[in-house]
Amino acid sequence: MRIDMVTEPGDPQRPNEDYASAALPAAGAGGALVVLDGVTPPAGEVGCHHGVPWFVSRLGGALLELAGSRRDMTLAACLAAAVARTADTHRETCDLFHPRTPQATVVMARWDEERVEHLVLSDSALLIETADGTVRPVLDRRLAELPPAVRELRDRVRRTGAQSDRAAYVRAVEGLRNAADGSGFYTAAADPDVAVRAVTGTHSRAEVRSLLALTDGATRWTETFRLGDWAGLFALVRKEGPRALIARVRTAEAESAPARGKQHDDATVLLAELD
Repeated sequence: MRIDMVTEPGDPQRPNEDYASAALPAAGAGGALVVLDGVTPPAGEVGCHHGVPWFVSRLGGALLELAGSRRDMTLAACLAAAVARTADTHRETCDLFHPRTPQATVVMARWDEERVEHLVLSDSALLIETADGTVRPVLDRRLAELPPAVRELRDRVRRTGAQSDRAAYVRAVEGLRNAADGSGFYTAAADPDVAVRAVTGTHSRAEVRSLLALTDGATRWTETFRLGDWAGLFALVRKEGPRALIARVRTAEAESAPARGKQHDDATVLLAELD
């Protein structure tokens, strides 16, 4: 078994809001991984004085501990418990109901001798390499499937770059994030009930060779710059390592106009080879 991970901030002058960790048990076969991508809030009031890096560190640490030590809990149950635990640490000092309270996307996986479990929430990704070499992406597509009116606002921002258009788009997206009626998309913030919205599943351990978890700063190689498909991305990481993928993304970013609000994004890649 081999774990290889790299994380790099989009701006070296700003804290990295991604989180990556993995754990292997002291005895027996198995392990767990956690990758989070903190949601960078727009400038202004956010309701919490701790900040996104603090939040992802707390949430990520709780997730890894629960996933690694509580085999009796599903990954969704681990996520719900970790969100509640993290919220309790700043409930008395911060406004957790503020739409910009710290939040994050989530990728989790856990494996033992019999099975491999996974969980994905929002637009980070998990790639599963099967025993025959097939690469299966596990994706939560709800953020990409915005209502037509919101997509039009997004496209207008990309065309004009106008601050008024950007502000309108931010408000529209915030109205869809963690919407109670199920019409939007979901991130891990302060409500443990979000765990039931995650994409989850299980594979037989014999079916899975490797796992690759990525934040959207790294999936830009495929989803933004179209430099290859998911299988090609996995092959690049397998051959040259996680750092090479991020380097290719940085090169593409430097050569392209920003398409999603910021030219460079925090990027994290975690490869777990189980065999």
